[in-house]
Amino acid sequence: MLKKIAMFSLLSCFSAISLANVETLKINLSRYYPNIQVSNIQATAMPGLYSASLDNQIIYLDENAQYMLVGSMVRLKDQKNLTKDLVLQQNSVDWKQLPLKDAIKTVKGTGKRQLVVFSDPNCPYCKKLEAELDKLNDATIYTFIYPLKSQSIAVSKQVWCDPNQAYAWKNLLQKNVQPKERSCANPIERNLALGRKLGVEGTPTLIFETGFKLMGGRSAEEIQLTVTGPLGKPVK
Repeated sequence: MLKKIAMFSLLSCFSAISLANVETLKINLSRYYPNIQVSNIQATAMPGLYSASLDNQIIYLDENAQYMLVGSMVRLKDQKNLTKDLVLQQNSVDWKQLPLKDAIKTVKGTGKRQLVVFSDPNCPYCKKLEAELDKLNDATIYTFIYPLKSQSIAVSKQVWCDPNQAYAWKNLLQKNVQPKERSCANPIERNLALGRKLGVEGTPTLIFETGFKLMGGRSAEEIQLTVTGPLGKPVK
């Protein structure tokens, strides 16, 4: 019993030290470099080195906030890429918590694979992505209309209120055919709130079935062969 208590006390001590060092790093960053906005600061397996996120990239910092490293940390004993694990962890979304009823649903073939897209109707990269999504096979695509541009809000609502949302959306992005003016209850404000909650800072943003979040346009081939597997399925 005494051994268990001693071990628990030791672990608690280590945990407190780790938290204290993270706080020290935050204080030093604020003091020396207040304009650098980093997040997700946490201790790594290497003493004195901390991981953090900066501009959607994993970086490493020393406790005194004097040095920054960019690159991959690999554990030599098993050649495990710890940075890759951090990227997956920090760019993951709980798929089950996504309100898919607020998205336009497009089914291709069997629809057995699922993909979520956050898209702005006036985003040129979203228009390019839409053409690539057309090439996917056996996929169900959930498009959350995400009007980051103020001029996109009205047309986003009109697309949602169209009797055939998927057709209206495709026509708008691929052919620039404007939807008819309609009004109805719509999820646009909820979509904007959801995107902010999930850290969707730009469009297009893709979320795969595994919950892996990926910003920026991709080709159909890249989507199917993404690092998490075809349309987010783990590679076996």
